[in-house]
Amino acid sequence: MQQNLPRLLLAGTNSGCGKTTLACAVLQALVDRGIDTGSFKCGPDYIDPMFHSRVIGAPSANLDPFFFTENTLRFLLARHAAGRAVSVIEGVMGYYDGLGLTTTRASTYEVARWTQTPVVLVVGAKGTALSALAVLQGFLDFCPDHPVQGVLLNQCSEGAYPALAAAIRERFGGRVRPLGFLPVLPECALSSRHLGLVTAAEVSDLREKLARLARQAERSIDLDGLLELARSAPPLEYEPVRLPRFDRPVRIAVARDRAFCFYYEDSLAALTELGAELVPFSPLADPALPEEIHGLYLGGGYPELYAPALSENASLRAAIRAAVEGGLPCIAECGGFMYLTQAIAGAPMAGVLPGNCADAGRLVRFGYVTLRARRDNLLCRAGEEIRGHEFHRWDATERGEDFTAVKPTGRSWTCAVATPTLYAGYPHFHFYANPAFATRFYEACLKEKERHDRVR
Repeated sequence: MQQNLPRLLLAGTNSGCGKTTLACAVLQALVDRGIDTGSFKCGPDYIDPMFHSRVIGAPSANLDPFFFTENTLRFLLARHAAGRAVSVIEGVMGYYDGLGLTTTRASTYEVARWTQTPVVLVVGAKGTALSALAVLQGFLDFCPDHPVQGVLLNQCSEGAYPALAAAIRERFGGRVRPLGFLPVLPECALSSRHLGLVTAAEVSDLREKLARLARQAERSIDLDGLLELARSAPPLEYEPVRLPRFDRPVRIAVARDRAFCFYYEDSLAALTELGAELVPFSPLADPALPEEIHGLYLGGGYPELYAPALSENASLRAAIRAAVEGGLPCIAECGGFMYLTQAIAGAPMAGVLPGNCADAGRLVRFGYVTLRARRDNLLCRAGEEIRGHEFHRWDATERGEDFTAVKPTGRSWTCAVATPTLYAGYPHFHFYANPAFATRFYEACLKEKERHDRVR
């Protein structure tokens, strides 16, 4: 099928060039104009979409060309962009940066090509002048089929922009349009930690920062030009990805608080589409699990930052241990896996799994992986695969060995504890990378519901 979906992609020359700040500025300015705006993030990142969501008041979806087939990625774009006046996609890393350091596979460039989305390149202009045009020319000439049609200068002074914009027009003519700039705005800076930006919920003055960014965007960014570019995008072609619908609903408890906040909204939506009712709870605050549940999802996040508070909630730790050991189907990714171990930095956790977690002082096994099951388990049969990623500094003394994780470079290791009722490991995955994993989890939850009904 085919849909007209106005859209544009904000790509960067490199990580740290200001993509997220510019994306939030543009999103907030469009929302303030009363324009129904959607947002997306290239790649597997959890944190940037949280900022997008705070701006638009709706989920921001991930578009990851390593996880998804081309059709699935287009379908997810269409599902969230449908009915919106415009959608803004934020890139990841540098525009051409892909797998293995020297390819464009799974890059922002690949997302742009798969979706035929007009690209606006974000170029850092702090401490440079004409050299910014040399950078721009390099990006325009590197791949002849790039869809870069506009440029935004970040950290550019108001006095310098007119001359640089004129130079861009003179040198590149109609190849690329200067569409504005953001000056240095120290009061709008977003703090970072070891996995990137702090989460949106941790920025106490986020609303004020977004308002300042939007006001600046109205002054110095050609928003009408961006909208014109977005409306020039060709119709998006895709085939719907359909999941089965189960007649019998199940209730799945989902840990959602400051410690556990890394979820792909489309993964959760897949469970809902199958027929699940998702019941949020807080491992930090709730003394017990929700009642009448048939499955448990412990996502990633920052449990290491809240280890003392998680440990103090002894009643919930005991309840989760009893439930998981009693056969409640459970997915525990990264931070959720850490919560099921014996301890994080000496603070007692649920104690379902052997091993302790500590800060490794560096990123550990960072990047994309293909997970291959070594035995039949909750999510799949032996030999079946799903693509995912690891992104963490903390490591465990016991990491499991029921899956093999293979990096695109060929390097591999064993990981994860996987039984007929449990997946627990550092790798994150997205259900739309292999929807059969979601279906199998749902089927296990159905069996738990039937067992629960028999003993009641």
